[in-house]
Amino acid sequence: MANRNEILHWCERELAISQFRDFSPNGLQIEGQNEINKIVCAVTASQAAVDFAIAEQANMLIVHHGMFWKSEPSCITGWKKQRIQALLKHEINLLGYHLPLDAHQCWGNNVQLATKLGWEIEGCCGEQNLLQYGRLSQPQTATELARHIAQTLQREPLLLCQHKQQQIQRLAWCSGGGQSFFQQAIDMGVDAFITGEVSEPQYHLAQETGVVFMAAGHHATERYGIQALAAQISTEFNLPHFFFDEANPV
Repeated sequence: MANRNEILHWCERELAISQFRDFSPNGLQIEGQNEINKIVCAVTASQAAVDFAIAEQANMLIVHHGMFWKSEPSCITGWKKQRIQALLKHEINLLGYHLPLDAHQCWGNNVQLATKLGWEIEGCCGEQNLLQYGRLSQPQTATELARHIAQTLQREPLLLCQHKQQQIQRLAWCSGGGQSFFQQAIDMGVDAFITGEVSEPQYHLAQETGVVFMAAGHHATERYGIQALAAQISTEFNLPHFFFDEANPV
């Protein structure tokens, strides 16, 4: 077993959460048992993830997308009440780490995504270091890169480009909803930008600048950071951990 507060302090220090301006609280969001014997991690604190943690008899659920967001109503009703009620009934601690987990240069979503896809990492930049950049070991066409992403993530990316045979070597990427970084990536002179989601303006930017844009799925691009974090916590505190995944097409 491990003490909840020891895990929280370790995460706070290692993820440097005080350095981030975020849209949700990082750290403990729902308090459960003090002593932890099993961890479940998931991308989002969905009802399905909560139910899985209950079935596993875990007393800590660690997620990237937590329960509370600045843009949401503060009333605890409906689906939010049901999730929270289930967590409290079974005394499961809910921990959420958002931007600190995106940006972390070891366990973060951006670094872990690149590792999964075999990209060479050169560095990070942008607001709160959320834009990662690097290169492919060998040039690929836009079609070849899209195919590799689809096979690896098991999710077909949306490909926006002038020509599908465009050669790509220099990359920038931001997991999840990072489409607003596309212009900055263009200014960096990369051949392609990869993120999770897409908005209408990205089509025109890709067509008019010649820089390839790929939206590979918010969920699909953010599955790996939370697993890396949970695995490290498991090692540090000698706890079993399990990953809950969902067939989320978004």
